[in-house]
Amino acid sequence: MNTAITEVKSLLERLPEDSTYEDIQYHLYVVEKIRRGIGRAEVEGALSQDDVKLKFGQWHTK
Repeated sequence: MNTAITEVKSLLERLPEDSTYEDIQYHLYVVEKIRRGIGRAEVEGALSQDDVKLKFGQWHTK
């Protein structure tokens, strides 16, 4: 399992050299939101794409 420091180092290596502090904070925020979402889906379950289409199909437009 990666530590937070390892993940941050990896993120910093992938960002462009001209990234601002704001860019870095945004990317850290997004990574954390994704991690929380994955964790929540593992605990609470998630809907498949087909289930979402069935449930919310009335609002789906092409």
